[in-house]
Amino acid sequence: MIEPLIRPTRRRLLRGLAGAGLVTAAAPFVSRGRAAQARSAGDPFSLGVASGAPRADGFVLWTRLAPEPLSSDPRTPGGMSGGDVTVGYEIAADSAMHDIVRRGEAVAEQAFAYSVHADIRGLQPGRPYWYRFTGADAASRIGRAATLPAPGAAVDRLRFGFASCANYEHGYFSAYRHLTDENPEFVLFLGDYIYEYIEQRRPTVRRHSDGIEAATLPTYRNRYAQYRLDPDLQRLHAEVPALVTWDDHEVQNDYAGKWSETFDDPEIFLLRRAAAYRAFYEHMPVRPILSRPDGPRMRVYDRFTFGDLVEISMLDGRQYRSREACYAPPNKGGTHLETNATCPERLDAGRSMLGFAQEAWLHNGLARSQAQWNLIAQDVLMAQYRLKFNEQEGFSTDSWDGYPANRARLLQYIHERKVRNAVVAGGDTHSYFANDLRLDFSNEASPVVATEFVGTSISSAGPPYEPIARALPDNPHVHFFESRRRGYVAVDLERANMQVRMRVVSDATDPKADISTLRTFAVEGGRPGVVAA
Repeated sequence: MIEPLIRPTRRRLLRGLAGAGLVTAAAPFVSRGRAAQARSAGDPFSLGVASGAPRADGFVLWTRLAPEPLSSDPRTPGGMSGGDVTVGYEIAADSAMHDIVRRGEAVAEQAFAYSVHADIRGLQPGRPYWYRFTGADAASRIGRAATLPAPGAAVDRLRFGFASCANYEHGYFSAYRHLTDENPEFVLFLGDYIYEYIEQRRPTVRRHSDGIEAATLPTYRNRYAQYRLDPDLQRLHAEVPALVTWDDHEVQNDYAGKWSETFDDPEIFLLRRAAAYRAFYEHMPVRPILSRPDGPRMRVYDRFTFGDLVEISMLDGRQYRSREACYAPPNKGGTHLETNATCPERLDAGRSMLGFAQEAWLHNGLARSQAQWNLIAQDVLMAQYRLKFNEQEGFSTDSWDGYPANRARLLQYIHERKVRNAVVAGGDTHSYFANDLRLDFSNEASPVVATEFVGTSISSAGPPYEPIARALPDNPHVHFFESRRRGYVAVDLERANMQVRMRVVSDATDPKADISTLRTFAVEGGRPGVVAA
């Protein structure tokens, strides 16, 4: 339980940190004013801060104590040891931290690598707050959080961004810096926040920590810590509240539920998934009551309502999946192309991308929504895309094309219930897409019931452009495709219009890359479908 208005004393906090091996009587923490020295001397807040999971009366504040963030000793994650540590936090109504409205304590839990998930309640709705964590003579950087507008409150406009697929080895995270500069209200992280593997096929710009594929709890922890040390990602988290979900690389490429791309025994693979989910929790500003992991299970799907303007359903497209269609060794464990003739299983009505419990949760939320816009935020391409690739033809088994019955149920539900202004946001493909979502993709006269925008990668290399582009005539519901550029999506939402800017960096291998707008699209309220802007 968080106790507001109680600030830890220096002696009490030093006792806890000394027990963790962080300080001695002769070597207290350095002050916040000596930040550069703090890092080299073992800054406990080296991984920065983050906020997320907002509500009308609060949000989650995150940090993780890590004076040695890439410690290779599994017994001392982040250079910490000993039991739980109590840290202080301050929340202010101003960016200079003069008007303090809340002081309290939170626990950095040893079991979760000394991460902190302070679930703050009792604040005013619809406004920004600033915060920092404190400990002895050390303080974290100042972060910005925000509460949601009160339920039903009139909201006229909102700016947000969404991003996915940031491979540390493929480039720098300058796209995150430019997204922060746009001053969005929040950012959606739609998966592949980290990459578990070590690049073998392409030249690398930077190298992953440990030099091995992340597959155990210590290696997943270190991978997250390495990413969180990136200054552009750290700044984005400090200044912009986050809503998060995952895709595959937080665990293993193209996994589906308990089924591994590499045909591992499911019970063995679930041990790996448990380690990966635990590390995800340790590094994300998610609700501790909702998302605390239980072995290989962790709930990340959630719903956020911004007054009467937009309701966002964040989905989990990995944990509850049916296994991929026609899953079989030696080479059908990951993404592969299948036709209806080669793989009739793909069409099975009993297969689900989301799992039937999450499907029901999504349908119920869409039916009850009173918002002007309804955003479905998830990890992969939803629109059908018929491909001809490497002398093969068919549909990808890893995207929604691998689960067309689930897609049909969702789109039919949106159509029948007349869900207002349904828009889908996705990632995973390292490509931009702008799509009409039709009830029947094989019929151009079929009604458009929703709109989809897929963002390219922050840094991960894109798929070959030409073979995918050649298939565009076979997919007339796709208005735009581009896989050669890296970046993110910026959205300006008003009551009558959604404007979507596809933003691209000049060169992901350049840490000082510039930014520009590749294309702009719109969705008009009451008229589903992509409109060129």
